[in-house]
Amino acid sequence: MTIRRPSAVRTARLLAATAVLGGLLVGTVAPALAAAPERTAPRAVRAEAPATVTVSGHGRASAAPDLAILSVGVEATRKTAKEAMAAQNTAAEALLLVLDKQGIAERDIRTDSLSLSPVYTQNAAGESKVTGYQAGQSFSVKVREIDRAGQVIGAVNDATGDSGRINGVVFDVADPSALRVKAREAAYRDAYDKAAQHARLSGHQLGRLVSLSEGESVRPGPGAAPGVAHDEASVPTAPGEVEEQVTVSAVFELV
Repeated sequence: MTIRRPSAVRTARLLAATAVLGGLLVGTVAPALAAAPERTAPRAVRAEAPATVTVSGHGRASAAPDLAILSVGVEATRKTAKEAMAAQNTAAEALLLVLDKQGIAERDIRTDSLSLSPVYTQNAAGESKVTGYQAGQSFSVKVREIDRAGQVIGAVNDATGDSGRINGVVFDVADPSALRVKAREAAYRDAYDKAAQHARLSGHQLGRLVSLSEGESVRPGPGAAPGVAHDEASVPTAPGEVEEQVTVSAVFELV
């Protein structure tokens, strides 16, 4: 019995066929694996910031004053500083005495300033020389019966003579809190109305209030008093109205 061994050529052909078959098997599996969807981590969704509108509101409120604040004082010029201060003291005592006679309480009288300064004169050569001294003192006086403000001014002017000074008068309210509340309410309504209009114009609706800030309230400045003749017993005054102004800044959401 004769046993034939496979030849080298047949062995090579068998190995080649095996390799081809293996490649086909691998090729049929790879596309299936490649087609499998990949799993990705979910992305975080960012919430968009809401649209906002920033507006400013202005409010005013007025009322009749119930308080007059006078700015009065005395001034004296003399050769020496000592003489100037003495003359100023005499005039200031006369002023305080007449205020007491007019029924002004001590708590309503306050010294605002006290001064003493040299007075210079220029000679023909253009040189400045001290020729005297000027002393002065000013007071803030509250008159709680404003109908008597003119009478008090006239009395001060008459008592102090040439040394007297009437610097100004301010009319006010003793308690401005109620007036400020009305002005604040008007300022907020103004800001809200503006924001609502902007919302309509932009096709939105007005949302919640995000922030609100208030500026300083504004008052009118002091009124200047005209020159007063020394023989006037009373000075006519016009109190008018006191006005409070408030400004606010507001931010609203638009929805």
